[in-house]
Amino acid sequence: MKKLSYTTIALLFFTVAAYSQQLNIATYNLRYENKDDSLNGNGWGYRYPVICKIIQFNDLDIFGTQEGKQHMLENMVDSLPGYKFIGVGRDDGKTAGEHSAIFYKTTRFKILKQGNFWLSTITDRPNKGWDAVLPRICTWAQFEDIKTGFKFYFFNLHMDHIGVVARKESAHLVLQKIKEMAGNSATIFTGDFNVDQYNESYKEVLSTGVLQDCYNLAPIKLATNGSFNDFNLNTKTDSRIDHIFVTKQFNVKRYAILTNSYNGRVPSDHYPVVAIMNY
Repeated sequence: MKKLSYTTIALLFFTVAAYSQQLNIATYNLRYENKDDSLNGNGWGYRYPVICKIIQFNDLDIFGTQEGKQHMLENMVDSLPGYKFIGVGRDDGKTAGEHSAIFYKTTRFKILKQGNFWLSTITDRPNKGWDAVLPRICTWAQFEDIKTGFKFYFFNLHMDHIGVVARKESAHLVLQKIKEMAGNSATIFTGDFNVDQYNESYKEVLSTGVLQDCYNLAPIKLATNGSFNDFNLNTKTDSRIDHIFVTKQFNVKRYAILTNSYNGRVPSDHYPVVAIMNY
């Protein structure tokens, strides 16, 4: 059997490397703007410039957000050249209420399909599902990497903070939607699930074996705290309620919960969760 020359081996290495592309993914609950936070020194006007710097410094390619209202998302776009977002308000299917928006780099991705559905038995219009106390929405899209042609689906949501049945049924619903819309295609699923890694609803997402938690897949982790901080830098927990799940097409390399602060404060009551992966 002939031995491969060093030139052939190098060519094979660079060919593989050329087709292995990195994606920097995140999920980030932004905390909706409200008067009480402002009175306590956590106003949106102070927070969002820091949030945007975190996004830029970590060179996020595509990421899901929760609790952002229309004006908040527009503030971010104004501070993030090269990014756009998709999503609608959960209250009216247009601009009213909190969004489960997806931000993406416009020079890297194009959208092939997109849509929204409510976490309920009635999925096509605003309403509250099961025992949820608020309407909840999932925004999704099929993206194509402009450079390589790689296609993948991205789903992003914010589950109810009270409804136990609603969270479990929401997980089941999204799994159904992923199966119907994405099939065996590469898929990323992000969100604030309002439950941690020990909860039944979290386990429901993993139940089919189609999706895996990036925390479990990453050989390198920087997660010295959980993902909810309640605007308190001293909060210590191992509870992760914000998650990134992926299908087998992605090779997760690193995972982090970023605990950046400014002037002794944190830019949201959640820390952003970041996963670095290749496809």
